[in-house]
Amino acid sequence: MSRIRTTTAGSLPRTQALIDANAAREFEDDGFTLKSTQQYRELVADAVNDVVERQHRAGITHPGDGEFGKAMSNPVDYGAWWGYSFQRVNGLSLTEVDALSEPPRASTPGDIRLTSFLNRRDRQTFAEAYGDPDAGIGTGRIATRFPSTTGPISYRGHDAVAADIAHLKAALGDGEPGFLTAIAPGSAARVRNAFYASDDDHMAAWASALREEYRAITDEGLVVQLDDPSLAENWDQINPEPTVAEYLEFTQRRVDAINDAIAGLPRERVRLHLCWGSWHGPHTTDIELKHILKTVLGANVGQISFEAANARHEHEWAVWEENQHLIPDDLVLVPGVVGHSTNLVEHPDLVAQRIERFAKIVGPDRVIASTDCGLGGRVHPQIAWAKLESLGEGARRARA
Repeated sequence: MSRIRTTTAGSLPRTQALIDANAAREFEDDGFTLKSTQQYRELVADAVNDVVERQHRAGITHPGDGEFGKAMSNPVDYGAWWGYSFQRVNGLSLTEVDALSEPPRASTPGDIRLTSFLNRRDRQTFAEAYGDPDAGIGTGRIATRFPSTTGPISYRGHDAVAADIAHLKAALGDGEPGFLTAIAPGSAARVRNAFYASDDDHMAAWASALREEYRAITDEGLVVQLDDPSLAENWDQINPEPTVAEYLEFTQRRVDAINDAIAGLPRERVRLHLCWGSWHGPHTTDIELKHILKTVLGANVGQISFEAANARHEHEWAVWEENQHLIPDDLVLVPGVVGHSTNLVEHPDLVAQRIERFAKIVGPDRVIASTDCGLGGRVHPQIAWAKLESLGEGARRARA
């Protein structure tokens, strides 16, 4: 190795020009799909080129497009990070939402049902803090209308993903590795199901549709990062709290959906992103990694990205060490070594120490140092870029 590899978890700060241009776009007749123009596509292409170059300067060896091609539509701010996915499938309709109520869902084994975000156990435990507008627990605006599945799910995002691919490849050097994010089936299927006979059928339909996006990305030699906070985050969104065994059964079906969706794709080009949700809350009701690691390792992917820098989960590097016998010999670990949940910019020596923990477990050639989650919209842009510079410098120090 000549260096420790580095990457990000996806979202990076958008330029004000890109934010303003997106806000000015009009909607299609469905009410949540944003219209695109040649001028807007050229603006995105230029922005992606700039953000890739800036990642290079910060020391990022495996850059992404910052998710600049994944515009969010205003009616679905409640699902901001995944709102783009609603614009890439058929079968969804905007419906009225009571954000305080439990979504209507078919019963599942153990009668586990997801509640709305506002009924999360962390939010209930810290109701006073979440209810204080000055507390800094930003969760975004709550939509009054939200997509529900009201017909057969099928993929229609071919032009959108082709544009994402073209913009990133144009910004990368010849043969340079890069990645694009895409929502995983289990997280996508958290929209309300008003069409399929069961939640499993609903999730299978999403897996079948999203397979087209995954294949389009990997066929072009890029890594696809499957964003699936549902694997860990769902735990906090189930009331009453289930047993760990019930939750693992619930989660296994989401891992199975991933494996169905990526069947036949090159493992080395598939990365799974695991996280506990990026909102700046206490997270005291997060499930511990030790309970879910074996299940998550059942995903047939070549890389796993996970939070390893924030104060709630940094200690869990030891869980990887204790369970290294379960880690497939060719699995690349992509630990977060700088975080999105604090304005403190991590010292490069701390970043190096975090990298070294995982390098000692699987070897430096099987570690790609990353961010805990996307930085765009979660910390100030100036701070976000300072964190990436610290990531790059920390990787250099770890290698030395």
